[in-house]
Amino acid sequence: MTGKQDCEWIRTQGRSAARIALPALLAGMLLVISSCSHSNAAHRDVPAVTVGVVAVKREDLSNNLKIASEFIPYQEIDIHAKVSGYIKKLYINWGTHVKTGQLLAVLDVPELNAQVLRDQASVARDQQELARARAELVSGESAANVAHLTYSRLEGVMSTRPGLVAQEEIDVAQGKDAESAAAVSAARDALAAAQQELAVDRSTLARDKDLENYSSITAPFDGVITKLNAYTGSLLPAGTSSSQNDLPLCHLSQNDLLRLVIPVPAEVVPDVRIGETVDVDVPSLNRAFQGKVARVSGQIDLDTRTMHTEVEVPNPTYALVPGMYASVELPVKRAVSALAIPLQSVESA
Repeated sequence: MTGKQDCEWIRTQGRSAARIALPALLAGMLLVISSCSHSNAAHRDVPAVTVGVVAVKREDLSNNLKIASEFIPYQEIDIHAKVSGYIKKLYINWGTHVKTGQLLAVLDVPELNAQVLRDQASVARDQQELARARAELVSGESAANVAHLTYSRLEGVMSTRPGLVAQEEIDVAQGKDAESAAAVSAARDALAAAQQELAVDRSTLARDKDLENYSSITAPFDGVITKLNAYTGSLLPAGTSSSQNDLPLCHLSQNDLLRLVIPVPAEVVPDVRIGETVDVDVPSLNRAFQGKVARVSGQIDLDTRTMHTEVEVPNPTYALVPGMYASVELPVKRAVSALAIPLQSVESA
């Protein structure tokens, strides 16, 4: 074809394409407009939803480790008699609450009482001997002064006026002077011996009086009598040996402050802090109490991989009884000043 024919053919094809494309373009525009209309209508039909908002704040967070244990008294002992004797008076019974120094029982020990009387008599005798020794010393010192003065005067006369005094008199005066000086020395030794004898007998008397005082048995601390082994008239042996047959008068427990011994796993040992307040749950009472971490052993048991830890729980009303089970919640895995939101605001998918 010629160039003119080519141009004519192109114009013919363009008009044909335009006739085809125009309806398609219009149909597309109508489809888009329709879609927008339906979309707007759908948005107008959906109601608005109210969503709660929680403020995020910083808190000290921690997880709790729950460990079960049982209450034990803060301290407990068997009360023995220091001296053997029969119970003359008994002032306690099972469950009696006692205070420090309160009289528990009085023992009848007649042989010890007699020994104290003998000791007192010995002390009185020693005091008389001491007084006599002092008197003899004073008398001896006086006689020694007179003898020494007599000898000194005779010796002076002999030196100034020879022949006026016989030499024999001077020798006799000199001998009496030496004799009186020796008597004074002996009196002083006798006085010292009497003082020592008095000191020994006084020490013996004090010891026996202390033993006599042990016939009155008193409470060493505030507590509760949780067991009584003897009654009025019973023979109570002296608990001064390691024999297991020495029967104690009673068992005393301090229950106004209780302990919980808990084995803390090794992995959380760094999180345990002395003095920290912990929650103590007692299932048998359906109550929770406040306790405090009082002490730790400072060493991990290689067999159990735990550390001995003690929690003290005050018990002023005696609501808790030793032997009750309890659960202690120890805060572990702490995060200081962490971002936190309430657990209720978190919904799992």
